Amino acid sequence: MGEKTEAQKRAQKNYMEKFVRVEIRMEPQKREVVQSHAQKQGESLNGFINRAIDEQLKRDVSSSEGE
Repeated sequence: MGEKTEAQKRAQKNYMEKFVRVEIRMEPQKREVVQSHAQKQGESLNGFINRAIDEQLKRDVSSSEGE
């Protein structure tokens, strides 16, 4: 694959501006476990973490509505 064109670079920059970066810390062994699990699910590490967050938020909202 060759070098990105200027149009591709601009498109990627515009796409990335829609997001914020959040850093998390974990031990290397845990990262390996999480990354391996994500791959088995057909997801990237980032995609898996975002899905896990979304699912937990749904559960938390559901449980607080029942109170």
